[in-house]
Amino acid sequence: MTKSTQTLEPACKTRCGPLEVKYPFGTGHGCGSPRFHPYVACSPDATQLLLTTHTGSYPITSISYTYSTLTISPSCMSNCTSMQPDPPKFGLDWAGPFQLGSSTFILLACSSSTIKGNPICDPSSAYLCPSIYSCPGVVSLGLPLFPPTNSCCVYSPANLDPHDELDIRELKCAGYTSVVALGDLPTNPGQWLYGVELKYTLGGLDSYNIAPSCRACEMSGGVCGYAPPSNYFVCVCTNGNTTTDCYSYSWIITTSSSLQLSREFQLGFLALFVFFIVI
Repeated sequence: MTKSTQTLEPACKTRCGPLEVKYPFGTGHGCGSPRFHPYVACSPDATQLLLTTHTGSYPITSISYTYSTLTISPSCMSNCTSMQPDPPKFGLDWAGPFQLGSSTFILLACSSSTIKGNPICDPSSAYLCPSIYSCPGVVSLGLPLFPPTNSCCVYSPANLDPHDELDIRELKCAGYTSVVALGDLPTNPGQWLYGVELKYTLGGLDSYNIAPSCRACEMSGGVCGYAPPSNYFVCVCTNGNTTTDCYSYSWIITTSSSLQLSREFQLGFLALFVFFIVI
């Protein structure tokens, strides 16, 4: 007999704002994988999927389920249109399932004495500095338009400090940006795709036990979730939840006033009733 459980609250959704939400991510508590819920959830107004860490909440702008990456757009991050001076720390949680991906960090308006000869700067990508410094927004950082580039550093490979943070003040810089893709014209910062790419990994139990059940659930029109406090897998369906998929006949549906009998039990009761009528 298929195990079933009561409907999860809030209901799990397949979209949040413009993004499709699939396992291991979920739109709220009880949705997706419990390993990811403390970090990824839909905003209260259901318009934006957010990544939340100890340093703040960051809008998720894209997800690649094929390559296990997502891109976030910190509001404190500069770009060619708008540069943000003195941004707060950006950080990840060391116990979380996320790591920095392949995006390129550029540190802006730094103390030239600090940046000069610093091994964190990548000289092979130094051409990015005059490009980003051609943006009118550099004046917001206290720099003149088309400033010298000796206060710019292409931070590669990007790394976080022992607190899993990017501390711009500690690096003695006024701002930073991060670029996911340079586009067809690498010297045109107006065409760059800005954001911070993160890689994510599934845990061992998710990889070997949950994933097959989740695929069957999603193919049947359900949403993969979990049932606290034991956090066993459930498939969230329109009519209730099961531990297999939405084609299951073993439902328990929760209403605000009572717990209805499972469909399987109702069918069995009906058969028994017909049997006694015949006799």
